[in-house]
Amino acid sequence: MSKQHSVEKIGGTSMSDYAAVRDNIILHRKGYQRIMVVSAYGGVTNLLLEHKKNGQPGIYGAFAGAEDQRVWREKLTGLRNYLFNINQELFGGGELCEKANQFIGNRLDQTEQTLNDLERVCQHGHFALGDHLMTVREMLASLGEAHSAWNMAELLKRDGVNAQFVDLSGWDTDKHFTLDEGIAKAFAEIDLENTLPIATGYAHCSEGLMKTFDRGYSEMVFSRIAVLTDAREAIIHKEFHLSSADPRLVGENNVVPIGRTNYDVADQLANLGMEAIHPKAGKGLRQSDLPLRIMNTFEPDHPGTLITNDYVSESPSVEIIAGRQNVYALEIFEQDMMGSMTGYGREILNIIERFKGDLVSRGNNANTLTYYLSGNLKTIKRIQKAMQEKYPNSEINLNKISIVSAIGSNMKVPGILASMVNALAEAGISVLALQQSMRQVDIQFILADEDYDKAIQSLHAKLIEVHNHGEAICAAE
Repeated sequence: MSKQHSVEKIGGTSMSDYAAVRDNIILHRKGYQRIMVVSAYGGVTNLLLEHKKNGQPGIYGAFAGAEDQRVWREKLTGLRNYLFNINQELFGGGELCEKANQFIGNRLDQTEQTLNDLERVCQHGHFALGDHLMTVREMLASLGEAHSAWNMAELLKRDGVNAQFVDLSGWDTDKHFTLDEGIAKAFAEIDLENTLPIATGYAHCSEGLMKTFDRGYSEMVFSRIAVLTDAREAIIHKEFHLSSADPRLVGENNVVPIGRTNYDVADQLANLGMEAIHPKAGKGLRQSDLPLRIMNTFEPDHPGTLITNDYVSESPSVEIIAGRQNVYALEIFEQDMMGSMTGYGREILNIIERFKGDLVSRGNNANTLTYYLSGNLKTIKRIQKAMQEKYPNSEINLNKISIVSAIGSNMKVPGILASMVNALAEAGISVLALQQSMRQVDIQFILADEDYDKAIQSLHAKLIEVHNHGEAICAAE
């Protein structure tokens, strides 16, 4: 396989448009020597687990809550209808549609039986439901990718492609492999010269992907397949380009694809919740010196954005204006902190980890530590309360803020910080705090939450739009 093939991940929104996937991804590039790793159809994982944005419980949330057993059963019935409707739209009825319904229907039946059995067992005092919830979450997550991968393989075979469904979900296996062992076993006998594998974005493994990656599991599977099969290139197909800003904020006509960047920049984006790839999945690609390309499903002739280890822009510039809203600044002032910063920092980080807080950034001076946390307010207030109990004489303040960041592979531009501050001042925005590291890949501004949109727009206009980059800031190869 070495360096002959690509490994390509297709996102959920793209998967929901089969014609676009077939024409713009599969058939647009002739020949085989490719491995496809697919996500569940758009919205399916929300129904299985919980809504990614608003947290509304899906089947998992309802089962884990265990307040009313009828709720998770009703949600499972709703999911069955939803998946069968997808099948109807894709296959248009007939024998193949019945086959698709039978495949996913059997898995849903087994899931319901398993959850019923687990509920009965946990009514006995020796068994606690909480001990099994992570396994339940893994089982439910696997359904979405199995459904979409099986469907895609069958649709492509119908349309003349020699596709093969590769089920990494471990559904009927009686053995537990590590992630790497499972991948190696699944691809050992596949001839990429004349076969197009369609692999599930979820993989069952002894280490349990969701413990570490939760809903980022498909990117880890994609990354490990690329590394273990020694791919030439890893590609992620999304419904949009990796662009200079959110087009919804600055306008579709004003954003420009990045074209080239490096894994350092990808990590900064992930920290702001705008993942090109999960940082731990990107780590494997980075260590293997394997390039990652982000492509727009709906613009197949555009080369997209190529992410490599060694890329640094020849001319210093800002490549992306990105940020994060609904962040909380948790500030602790303690006069005795002077000279004991390390000890205070260690204890506070332990508290944040105990409550599973999402730490975005932090700052300090002689007697003050500030932690910028993302998450629901209830969790943040629990962290604040625990800090106050640990340091009863300290002054702790909590404020809702936003973070706006200018990011680039080479931002060693004299006066760039002054230009940014001036752009914000001209827009009437006050900077509450700012941070810049010596790596000079990003500059972060801490702002009032209500200034977020205006800050993105003003910085993008001042630092990117004025340059008229054209097709990309630096065109990919």
